[in-house]
Amino acid sequence: MTTMPAMHAAVHILKDEGVDVAFGCPGAAILPLYQALEAVGGIEHLIVRHEAGATHMADGWARTNGRPGVAIATSGPGGTNFVTGLYTAFADSVPMVCVTGQAVSAKLHQEAFQAVDIVEIVRPVTKRAVQVKEAAQIPWAFREAFRTAREGRPGPVLIDIPVDVARRGIRYDPALDTRLPVPVVAPHPPRVEAALDLLLAAERPLVLAGGGVILSGAADELRELVEYLGVPFQVTLMGKGAVEDDHELNMGTTGIQTSQRYANASFLEADFVLAVGARFGDRHTGADLSVYRGRRSFVHVDVDPSQLGKVFEPDLGIVSDAKLFLAALLAAAKARRAGYGAGHGTQPGAWAARCRELKRTLTRREDFATVPVKAPRVYKEINEIFGADTWFVTAIGLYQIWGGQHQKAHRPRHYQVCGQAGPLGWEVPAAIGVKKALQGMGRGAEEVVGVVGDYGFQFTVEELAVAAQYDVPFVLIMLNNTYLGLIRQASAGYGMNYQVDVHYDETGTDHVKLMEAYGCSGRRVTGPGEIRPAIEWARKEAAATSRPVLVEIMIEREADTPHGPDIDAVRESEPVP
Repeated sequence: MTTMPAMHAAVHILKDEGVDVAFGCPGAAILPLYQALEAVGGIEHLIVRHEAGATHMADGWARTNGRPGVAIATSGPGGTNFVTGLYTAFADSVPMVCVTGQAVSAKLHQEAFQAVDIVEIVRPVTKRAVQVKEAAQIPWAFREAFRTAREGRPGPVLIDIPVDVARRGIRYDPALDTRLPVPVVAPHPPRVEAALDLLLAAERPLVLAGGGVILSGAADELRELVEYLGVPFQVTLMGKGAVEDDHELNMGTTGIQTSQRYANASFLEADFVLAVGARFGDRHTGADLSVYRGRRSFVHVDVDPSQLGKVFEPDLGIVSDAKLFLAALLAAAKARRAGYGAGHGTQPGAWAARCRELKRTLTRREDFATVPVKAPRVYKEINEIFGADTWFVTAIGLYQIWGGQHQKAHRPRHYQVCGQAGPLGWEVPAAIGVKKALQGMGRGAEEVVGVVGDYGFQFTVEELAVAAQYDVPFVLIMLNNTYLGLIRQASAGYGMNYQVDVHYDETGTDHVKLMEAYGCSGRRVTGPGEIRPAIEWARKEAAATSRPVLVEIMIEREADTPHGPDIDAVRESEPVP
């Protein structure tokens, strides 16, 4: 066996696991890994301006290509700055391997400089967190980290390495090593047949596709199933883009915020729901589960057994990978073609026609021409300007809700949103990760667009320097109301409007000048007629400069989103058609 520094072995494993870029910030306790990155080569490294940015970049990278992203930090605050990014990846089932340096082993119990028990800190927001105590364990710790990140419901793993352990040599030969196998859970055939029985017995069935459909690469299987059966389907926010929004059987997204009127209406009329890879989050179900459940029967399919029955007990639970389940269900349906009930078959029946009519009539207005700009007009322009291959990232705030309601998605993984954790500032570093993933896939020419709010943008604005330093181009479209808009709307329920206004001087922070301070460019828009020319300019400018470009759109300051406690009680903020 070849003898080499332990961290050289770690880098060889990272490369073998498909890592071509890592995001991080060097510090004294993690320098052995950086020495190995330089010596072994083959992995690009982007030095971030804050460790949270590293996790969000690794997150965007992983959401784009499906492989675990890698973030690196030093000990102490370097590791603790990872927590938000780990929580975000954990909540949204994003595979990630994070590596932290640690103080010398012998000093961990003596409150040494920057010695903190990062493993215990991050354990609730990781699939696995481990401190390596013996150098010989490093190859296996890394291999197991990648297997854990990938298998079942994906998620983040953290490896903490004391600097004295990282400096040691071990016996390791890359030519004799390979990835650990990742088992895939297949459905139990009798349960597939039982699910099909319930589906075919229903008069008004819906298929509900969650983020698990995208994570398992099951978009084709979903499309083939619903088209073969003629069954309408919906997506959750995390499932958006699994099949294009314009598909005739796509009935949008049900929920109390990021939803469409026709989606909630069709869901409320349905008598059966086949939920695949969805976790029944409260922004989807609403507060009153009796409204959501109604008299509908539910089949819940998830690769994670702990998800079944977590929110409510389904009529049938099935543990399975989404792709394998949808393929098995389609095969079962084809095997007993004669067993279909009324309204099923290769041509959509009366129920599908009813859903299409709801989709045609229960819409929301987007063609506003008023000044200040109304947010739905921004999404109308986005839908018309950008092609189906554009990659979008967006985070949390009123603009996430408007986006979920109005923006169309056409491809799996092309609409990325931090759905459960909702960290402010996710978009800029995530966009960097998406673009680097596309470059690694040989698709660097495809456009990346971040849709941001003015407040959240400032949380990680420093990561613009990373994009400028490493020539990472993308377009940023900002909806600026100079408010904490979502919290202002929520504050109304408390009869207050307190400490949510970030407006000062005439228009508050000059975000165009902020862009220029980082060597980037931007334009401010105040009227709806200016939106399209500014976005078209930004697209060209990003390509020409290989840097981020901002279009800052000043929108109505105290606009609300359609919102409600339950899916049958969403209050509209504007008159509807």
